Amino acid sequence: MSEQTNQPVIGIIGGSGLYDVDGLEDKTWRRVTTPWGDPSDELLEGRLGGVRCVFLPRHGRGHPLSPTHLNYRANIDALKRLGCTDVISLSAVGSLKEELPPGHFVIVDQFIDRSFAREKSFFGEGVVAHVSMGHPVCARLGDALEGACRDIGLSVTRGGTYLVMEGPQFSTVAESELYRSWGCSVIGMTNMPEAKLAREAELCYATVAMVTDYDCWHPDHDHVTVDMIVKVLLQNADNARTLVRHVVPELGKPRGACSAGCDHALDHAIITAPAKRDPALVAKLDAVAGRVLGK
Repeated sequence: MSEQTNQPVIGIIGGSGLYDVDGLEDKTWRRVTTPWGDPSDELLEGRLGGVRCVFLPRHGRGHPLSPTHLNYRANIDALKRLGCTDVISLSAVGSLKEELPPGHFVIVDQFIDRSFAREKSFFGEGVVAHVSMGHPVCARLGDALEGACRDIGLSVTRGGTYLVMEGPQFSTVAESELYRSWGCSVIGMTNMPEAKLAREAELCYATVAMVTDYDCWHPDHDHVTVDMIVKVLLQNADNARTLVRHVVPELGKPRGACSAGCDHALDHAIITAPAKRDPALVAKLDAVAGRVLGK
C-alpha cells in the first residue's frame, strides 16, 4: 500500500481495570498464534468511528497475569500480525510528583527500565539488531493524545519519565525517593519491554499513564485505602474509554509515513550479514521484521 493511501489500524493495550473498549462495532474476539507463544488473551477486533481497531487486555480478562509473566513479545507480535500501525498503551501508575495527583493522565515521553526478568528483544543470536530508543514514543501519537485529553476536559500533563520496576511488590520508601531524585514522574510495572518491542516491530507507540495514587514517598500514602485506589482506577478506566473513542477517529485518518520515523526503525538496525542469519529466527520475525528481512 502506498504512503498516500496508508490506512492506519489502531492497536489499544488496556492496563489494570481496562479489559474492553466501549462503542466497537462489528467486534470479534480472535485468538492469535505467534512464534513467541500466546499473547495475554484473545484480541478484540472491531471498528470505532469507521476505523479498524484491535484491543488487547494486557493482563488478560480477569487479570490472571502479573507484569513479570506477561508475554510481551507475543503481545506486540500479535498486534503487528493483525495489521496494527499505531499502538496506544493505557497504563495504571503511581505518581512520583506532588503535581500529578490521582486521576491525572500523563502522556509519557521517556522511560527508565529497571525490569530484569523479561525477554526484551525479538532479535538475538543469528539475527542481531540495535534500534534507537533515544525518543521511545511517537511524538505524533503524543500530540494527538494530548489534544484529545484537553478536548474532553481530562487533567493531563504532556511529557514525563515513566520508571518501570519489576514488581510484583511495590517500592520501598528509599526506592521511591531514589526515583524521585532522578526526576521521574510516574512509576509502573508494564511499559518495558513493551515500548522497546513496539519500536523493533516498527509500530508507532505512545503511553497514557493514568495515576491511581501517590507512591509510598508521599506523606499521605498511609491514609490511602484499597477502596480509594480501586475507585480511582475504575474512574481512570472510564476516562480512558472516552479518550479512545475521541482520539481513534483522528488517528485513523489516511496518512503517509510516520513523521517520527517509527515505521522505518529497522532500516539500519540489523547488523548480521544476510549469509549469517539464522533461518529459523528469520522465520519467527516474519510479522515483526518482514519488511526488511524479506528484501
